[in-house]
Amino acid sequence: MPTTEKVRHLTAAELLDTVVDRGSFVSWDCPAEEPVLSDAYARDLAKARERSGTDESVITGAGLIRGRRVAVIVSEFSFLAGSIGHAAAERIVAAMHRATAEGLPLLAGTASGGTRMQEGTLAFLSMVKITAAVRAHRKAGLPYLVYLRHPTTGGVMASWGSLGHINVAEPGALLGFLGPRVYEALHGEAFPDNVQVAENLFTKGLIDGVVEPSDLPDLVGRALDIVMPCRAAAAGTLPTAPATLFVRPAPVDAWTSIEISRQPRRPDLRQLLKYGASDALPLNGTGQGEKDPGLLLALARFGTQSCIVLGHARPLRKDAAGMGPGSLREARRGMKLAEELRLPLLTVVDTAGAALSQEAEEGGLAGEIARSLYDLIGLESPSVSVLLGQGAGGGALALLPADRTIAAQHSWLSPLPPEGASAIVHRTTAFAPDMAQAQGVNVASLYANGLVDHIVDERHDASLEPREFCVRMARAIEYELAAVAGVPVPELVVARAAKYGSLGPR
Repeated sequence: MPTTEKVRHLTAAELLDTVVDRGSFVSWDCPAEEPVLSDAYARDLAKARERSGTDESVITGAGLIRGRRVAVIVSEFSFLAGSIGHAAAERIVAAMHRATAEGLPLLAGTASGGTRMQEGTLAFLSMVKITAAVRAHRKAGLPYLVYLRHPTTGGVMASWGSLGHINVAEPGALLGFLGPRVYEALHGEAFPDNVQVAENLFTKGLIDGVVEPSDLPDLVGRALDIVMPCRAAAAGTLPTAPATLFVRPAPVDAWTSIEISRQPRRPDLRQLLKYGASDALPLNGTGQGEKDPGLLLALARFGTQSCIVLGHARPLRKDAAGMGPGSLREARRGMKLAEELRLPLLTVVDTAGAALSQEAEEGGLAGEIARSLYDLIGLESPSVSVLLGQGAGGGALALLPADRTIAAQHSWLSPLPPEGASAIVHRTTAFAPDMAQAQGVNVASLYANGLVDHIVDERHDASLEPREFCVRMARAIEYELAAVAGVPVPELVVARAAKYGSLGPR
C-alpha cells in the first residue's frame, strides 16, 4: 500500500472506544511529573496539551475486551508526535508494573516518532527501563500484545513496540527504525517506497498480521481465550479417554505405510487445525525478517486444552523447496512462546526432508537442527509431538523430542528417505522397500522401541477420510496435552531426557 495515501488514523481515545467494551475503561494515569523545562519546551508542552486534549503522549488504564480485563497503553500521536520523554516513560512503566502485579494481559497500541528530542539522551535511555518492564511482565507468564499504529518509528519501534508475544499492525502503517524524513535529511534522497509499511513487514515475517482497528477486539479476545484459558475448571481432570488409546500398529510392512503417507490428498497440519482444533490463530515468521513457508506456527485449542502449535506445512507444490533454517528459527520462537506463556507445546512432524541447497547450508541448517533439539529436550513446558505423515531426516528429528508422542498409523521416521538410504548402501534406489523395513522406520517398530506412546488409526488410509481422521487425532492430542499439563515441569524435563536415553526394544 503506498505510504502517500491519505487516511485518517484513530486518536488514542477513539482506539479505546473501538477496542474496549463500552463503559469499562478505567484510567490509571496520574498527573505527569515533568523534568526541568526550558521556556521553549514548556510552551511546546502547553500547545501539545491544548491540541491533543491529553496531558501526555500516552494513556494508560484497564478495561474489558470481549469481557476479559486487560491493561492498555495507547499512544496519542497528536501530542508531540507520540514521543516518549521522562513523564511518558514513567507512566508506561507504572502501567506495566501494575499489570504485572494484578496478573493482567497487556495491550500496547503504539503510534510514535520515538524518543523526545527536547529531552535528549535521558529520554532515549528511558527505552531501557520500559524494556525491563516488558521483560518482567513476560517473565511472569502474562501475555503482551502489540498493535502497531501509523506511524511507529525510532526508539519505540526498537523497544516496547517490537516485543509482543503477538505483534500486529494497522493497515498501511509506517513502521520502521529510522523515519523517512530523517533518512532523506541525512542521505539527500528519499527512502525507497513501501519498505516501512505494515504489509511489507508481514510479508517479511516481521509481524504476525495486518488488522483493522475494528477487528482488533476479536483478535485480542481469541488470543487471550487461548493463551489464558480458565485453568481452574479443568485442573486435575483428564478428558474422556479416547478410543485411540487402544489402537495398535497397522499390520502392514513399512513400505506400504510410506506409500500411504505420500498420498497427495493425505490430511496435513492445515486440515488438522481446520477440522480438529476448537480455535487456531496463526502467527507469522520469526519476527526477525524471516518467513519460511515450510513451517506453520499458531496459537490453538484442542477441546479444553490450549497450546502453541508448530509443525511442518506440507508443500502445496511438488517443486516447492524443503524446510529451510528459517523454519527452525520460527519454530524456536514458538518454543519460547510456550515457555513464557506457560502453555504446552505441540509439534507436528510431516516432512519429506529438509532443504538441500546452498542457501540452506549457508543459512546454518545443521546448526538450527541442533539448537532445536537442544531447546526441545530441555523445554521448560509440557510437550506433545505428532508423527502425522512423512518423517525424513534431520528436518523431522528437529521437531520430535517431547514428553508424549502420538503417531498416525502410517506415519514413519527415518534418517533419510528410504530411497536415499538405499542409494548410500546399494548405490541404487531399488532397495528402498527393503531398507525401510530393515531400518525400522514404521510405527510398529517405533512403538515397540518405546518412542510412540499413542497411535491414531487411519481406517486403512487417512486420505480417504480426512475430516474423520483429523477429529480422532484432535481428541488424542487433547487427551495427551491434558495428561502432560498436570505434571510439574521439572519432572517432565527429567523424564523426557530419560525417555530418549533409554529407547530400545521393550
